[in-house]
Amino acid sequence: MDIKRITQGYAVAPQIGPEDMAALAAEGYRTVINNRPDAEVPPEHGSAAMQAAAEAAGLTYVGNPVLNGAMTMDMVEAQGRAVAAADGPVLAYCRSGTRSAIVWALSQAGQVPADELLDATAKAGYDLGGLRGQIETLARG
Repeated sequence: MDIKRITQGYAVAPQIGPEDMAALAAEGYRTVINNRPDAEVPPEHGSAAMQAAAEAAGLTYVGNPVLNGAMTMDMVEAQGRAVAAADGPVLAYCRSGTRSAIVWALSQAGQVPADELLDATAKAGYDLGGLRGQIETLARG
């Protein structure tokens, strides 16, 4: 697994598998958010299989499929709610980790200054500078 920590409580990763859930639990993660639509993955990485594996490992599973190039505010708000409800560290994943970083950053707009969001994601390897305007607009409400 190629886990990229963005904050103390939030990390992202490229596609993980059911076999990774026990290791994630052992590393202290409490919630796994799947940002990958089932149409992008084979059945063994589909939401049902991933949820079963996460729950078997004692993890909370959240399915929030984010469509590449078609992200909505519902998706952003769902990510924010899942992170806020988590009782410990969260790992979110998608194909490369980028969507999981983007949807998180947008969900934190208004709670965390744009500079901090962009710095945190950049340090994790995700340059989201092009989203500054969207983050600032969301922060203004």
